[in-house]
Amino acid sequence: MITVLYDWPRVVTGWFTWLPPLAIRIVVGWVFLWSGWQKLQILPRMIENFRSWGIPAPEVLTPLVSGIEFAGGLLLLVGLCTRIVSIPMMVVMMVAIASAKWGDVDSLETLLGFEEVSYFVMFGYLAVAGPGPVSLDHFILKATRQRPPAEYGA
Repeated sequence: MITVLYDWPRVVTGWFTWLPPLAIRIVVGWVFLWSGWQKLQILPRMIENFRSWGIPAPEVLTPLVSGIEFAGGLLLLVGLCTRIVSIPMMVVMMVAIASAKWGDVDSLETLLGFEEVSYFVMFGYLAVAGPGPVSLDHFILKATRQRPPAEYGA
């Protein structure tokens, strides 16, 4: 019974450990690539939105955040500097929640239901677990090291 319930699923899913980081990178990379691009295209309107949300220095922070989203999304899509890029993306999500969503929070259920929280968790996963073996990070490490870390599927 233990073999059927625990060992067999572990062995089978072991063949697919490359898939979750790739899927997460594609989803968040695509969303933020286009979100950042759209914000950059309507920068004056986004500056006004940032101002209305009470974000300080919106003339500086709006293009910065939009650029982080665009460049971060692009880098995540290809899996380049994934762990590093995930950190500012997490910060952007925390600021989005604190500035634009916090007034709507009336319970833990509401807070955890925000898509920004889901994105924050996915960025956190990528920051800790890394990009996986289907990424430029993996190929760069493989090309520059004799033995890449086991986490990159060497």
